[in-house]
Amino acid sequence: MSLSIENCLNQKLCTVFKKLGFDEKLAAVKVSDRPDLSDFQCNGALALAKSAHKNPREIGAQIAAELEKDADFAKISVDGPGFLNLTLASEFIGRTMDAAAGDERFGAGKSAAPRKIVMDFGGPNVAKALHVGHLRSAAIGESIRRIKLFMGHEVISDVHFGDWGTPMGMILAQIIAEDGNLAKAESYDIDQISAIYKRANLKCKEDDAAKETARRITAELQNGNPEYRRAWQHLRAVSVAAVKKIYDILDAHFDLWLGESDAHETCGKIVAAAAAQKISEIDDGAAIIRMDDESKPPLILVKSDGGFGYQLTDVATIKMRVDDLQAQEIIYVVDKRQALHFEQVFEAAQKLNLAPNVNLRHIGFGTVNGVDGKPFKTRDGGVMNLLDLLELSKNKVRESMPAANEVEGYSADEIEKMVTQIAVGAVKFQDLKNNIASGYVFETDDFARFEGRTGPYIQYAIARLNSILRKAAAAGLQPAEVIVGNREERDLALKIAQFGNVAARAEESCEPSVISDYAYTLAQVFSSFYNTSPILSETDVKIAASRLRLATLTRDLLKLNLYLLGIEAPEVMLKKAA
Repeated sequence: MSLSIENCLNQKLCTVFKKLGFDEKLAAVKVSDRPDLSDFQCNGALALAKSAHKNPREIGAQIAAELEKDADFAKISVDGPGFLNLTLASEFIGRTMDAAAGDERFGAGKSAAPRKIVMDFGGPNVAKALHVGHLRSAAIGESIRRIKLFMGHEVISDVHFGDWGTPMGMILAQIIAEDGNLAKAESYDIDQISAIYKRANLKCKEDDAAKETARRITAELQNGNPEYRRAWQHLRAVSVAAVKKIYDILDAHFDLWLGESDAHETCGKIVAAAAAQKISEIDDGAAIIRMDDESKPPLILVKSDGGFGYQLTDVATIKMRVDDLQAQEIIYVVDKRQALHFEQVFEAAQKLNLAPNVNLRHIGFGTVNGVDGKPFKTRDGGVMNLLDLLELSKNKVRESMPAANEVEGYSADEIEKMVTQIAVGAVKFQDLKNNIASGYVFETDDFARFEGRTGPYIQYAIARLNSILRKAAAAGLQPAEVIVGNREERDLALKIAQFGNVAARAEESCEPSVISDYAYTLAQVFSSFYNTSPILSETDVKIAASRLRLATLTRDLLKLNLYLLGIEAPEVMLKKAA
């Protein structure tokens, strides 16, 4: 039996609509707007009445008469102008929960048309520390990756490292200016490299000659200068290693660690193909592709100084992902302020016929803001470093956690692991509970709370459920057939049954907030259930075993939802004594 009650009801309605000669496209239910009146409702009779020129209540009555023959319904009524209200039989809900207990997917189907998807997210740069903007890319991208995989797609994730543009020339030029040559370049660690880049960036802003030197060195690097290449390889390797450590903390997974440099050879092929197909033209010494919409700036293939335009790298990368990886869809999770860039890149790829029948999609996200509504910064006005942000989160969590010497049975390492899981979960959940396209205010005082719409609230709900299940096992109680009796049992079961549709909706919209909202609501519904429906103190063994099955389903489903958000769930969560 499918756990998706909505899908099951839609099938029942389709059968009835077909029998009555009604348009089956209108045979769809939704969760009732009035849960006090029914579990689900169908508004199809109103639309049918318009085309059939009949009273919608008359049509509703015809449909209701057929559905009343089905024992899976406890009550069916036609209300208002023709709303069909459907109340399910408790036995039907119970059977659905029993079926769910043996299904690791909780009834969620898989995509009917699975695709090979390449996901581009992360976007770190050589010598630049990850900042809060990289948090959104990593958190959103990783969650979408997991959701796509869960729904049956093949996904290849690529970090797309920024390692080939003018910043590289700036760093090399600065090292030469300070050291006289590049002999020491391969001894520098990530902190030294980052500091050199900051000095180089400042110098190039103030000195046109320095800027020109950086451009020249960039061109020589890209053209194969062996001395520059050796130094560049070290700078890149050190930067990649530093970035990997942070992505490991965030539990963001990348199959490929390719960079802009990997597309260099293909860039030349793109330039030649664009010229041969007369898609490009020379304008003021630069090779460009004009957009169909003349109000948009052209895409620059080759700059007037002979260097490749940065947009060309993305065009070339599309060709590589289609040719080498056989991508059927390419998804970019990048700041929405880059929307014009991707519009240009996608149009150029279409003009060159690089990705026929491939869906190119930019999922643009908003900024992480401070309380002033502006992008989140440090106290001294700089962009907030991601490591500093994570440490800020850890410190907030530590305020509510006991130290290792304050609780028996847990070592300092175990407590620190717990702190990290909760802190990272708090940061990621605060991001993922928001609609992707919207910016949001990072609440430093509230995001790590164990109450409210936070990651720790859901993690704590799981830890609480773990405790209940351990005590039940110790008492010899085992989950068994679900018996839906009171209102709270019914509400919890129906909420569990919604997961299949929630997962499908999140996958289709590439919107992790659909998952985070469901997880939070499920945790709330369970809390109401547990307050009125005791398990361990229930004297009727069958009812206790039924409630234990609902609790087990809730625990497992909450863990799955957090996994889809890229968040770990600690087995236990400790709180500092009041």
